[in-house]
Amino acid sequence: MKLELTRVVQGGYRVGVLREVGRAAHTSMEVPGCLLYTRCGAVPHLTHDTLRTLSPLPPVTQLTLSTVAEHREVLEEYKDGFKKFAGLHDTALYCSLHDPVTPYPAGHITNKTVSVWGSGGRIELTVARFMALQKALRPDLYQSMADGETWQGDATSRKRIRKSVDRTLAHLDECLLIHHQTPELQGAEVLGVVEGGDSLEERVRSAKETAKRPVGGFCLDGFQTGCMERSLRTRLIAAVARELPEDKPRLLQGVGRPDEVVACVEAGVDLFESFFPFQVTERGCALTFDLDLSPDTERAVLELGEEKEETWESEQSGEVLLEDQAQTMTPFEMDLKDTKYRDDLTPLVDGCGCYCCTNHQRAYLHHLLVTNELLAGVLLMLHNTAQYNSFFRALREALANDKLEFFKKRVLSRKRVGHKEAKE
Repeated sequence: MKLELTRVVQGGYRVGVLREVGRAAHTSMEVPGCLLYTRCGAVPHLTHDTLRTLSPLPPVTQLTLSTVAEHREVLEEYKDGFKKFAGLHDTALYCSLHDPVTPYPAGHITNKTVSVWGSGGRIELTVARFMALQKALRPDLYQSMADGETWQGDATSRKRIRKSVDRTLAHLDECLLIHHQTPELQGAEVLGVVEGGDSLEERVRSAKETAKRPVGGFCLDGFQTGCMERSLRTRLIAAVARELPEDKPRLLQGVGRPDEVVACVEAGVDLFESFFPFQVTERGCALTFDLDLSPDTERAVLELGEEKEETWESEQSGEVLLEDQAQTMTPFEMDLKDTKYRDDLTPLVDGCGCYCCTNHQRAYLHHLLVTNELLAGVLLMLHNTAQYNSFFRALREALANDKLEFFKKRVLSRKRVGHKEAKE
């Protein structure tokens, strides 16, 4: 796996292409970018055929171990890996430990095991069992075992944070040893996990030690939305990024809000999980990004003069629970259950080329939602996935053309020029 950077701002964002992802030598993806979120290999609400109406899609698909761990025997008997088993063609497969949307209880990590929760309850994984699952799944890249529970505590002690870093490094060493001895995993990449809670010292130590191992990239864990103040998260990510090699990708777990994504990109993050469209869909909402970055629009924004431009700030703190975050509506979406959309015959977003926007109106989506029709989830997931991918494409374009500040004013500001859903 090779990361070729075309633009790097010292101590900040990176733009480039990640090539030869794992064993999928033909797969490449632009960074910063997002993975394709799935549950058990399928995007929620969508069939594979429906999903393919969206183009382009992220070339790397995320599979969470918690959704497939209880099916290990079936996959071992199948022998051809999860991609073929699930019909995931023309994509690279990344396997993470936990589903970023589903909360899991803390207090089940030991020096020898981690736990995941499937439909049948808790599944305790030793390193041997974890690696047996990876052997059966045959992903192109996967996250190493890690002790990532420190972000779930309100006041995690320094001793507990040190222990999480030590355990994670020990797990990584054992995983790498088995990885290199397993023929079925040859060509796959292991992503080392950087832990350390809210401690700058432990974050830097974890990053330095993980970077010494032969890993293909890095997972930055414990920065999930709501686990710490945004300013602290940005400082810690920037400090970690300075300790990591430039030629390997950095994947951030648990952050999906667009404003938070931009802040983390500025701190040096390359890849994100794309669970945010699913959360928006579950709320019965539609993403409404204003992604017109044309020169005429830029001039219109500049003509606002010296008027202070406010940006949306998350009100979430470290005490917000994961299940509460899923219910919190953001400024980048419209609540289609609102009665004001009952007679609105306009598309969700003007200019959006997704199937939903080209064939249906807001009033129809409102009707589907208030009558609890399953088609509402299908159409909203199509639209929200398309909008989220467009957000990342526009972000990359802005970074490449040195227009990040204009992008933030246009897409993240309270006063979005010409945008119907902007709040006054």
